[in-house]
Amino acid sequence: MIKSIIISGPPAIGKTTISKGLAKEFGLKSLSGGDVLKNFAKEQGFQTEGDDWWDTKDGMKFLNQRKDNYTFDKKVDEKLKDIFLKGNVVITSYTLPWLVKDGVKIWLAGSQENSAKRMQIRDNMPLSEALDIVKKRYQENKSLYKKLYGFDFGDDLSVFDIMIDTDGLDAGNVLKTAIEKVHKIF
Repeated sequence: MIKSIIISGPPAIGKTTISKGLAKEFGLKSLSGGDVLKNFAKEQGFQTEGDDWWDTKDGMKFLNQRKDNYTFDKKVDEKLKDIFLKGNVVITSYTLPWLVKDGVKIWLAGSQENSAKRMQIRDNMPLSEALDIVKKRYQENKSLYKKLYGFDFGDDLSVFDIMIDTDGLDAGNVLKTAIEKVHKIF
């Protein structure tokens, strides 16, 4: 059985794209922690269609509700841990690298400006709006995970096996780099 791979990094850095590419390369399943969280949001009556739902007004409203109720996040993380332990999966998650042992953990780094440019193109929105969303989501995640688990998201990178700076690279080159580095570990 192949170990699981976890991809983490700031919002709109390319985690899902790299996850899908790695899953294809290694014959694994690809799963987003956000998809599991979206299922909980759907149970609350939110319309969660689309990969970019988090960046909509409804998505931001749900994220704001999470600040007062950590139940959703803890349920998602427990479910992701179970899936991770079964192996043969690439998971994108903000928290999982700090919560589990083993597997291959990849941090995708990059500037908020480049993340905003990705979001601008992906979601067809003004750059200034995308940058505001990226900054807000990053700060809210950082604060939330410090309260929930005590780690410094984006600062404490000691748990990662692989770190890739995405600035100046297109998705194909980030994926190529990730594949080469994972092959060295597997």
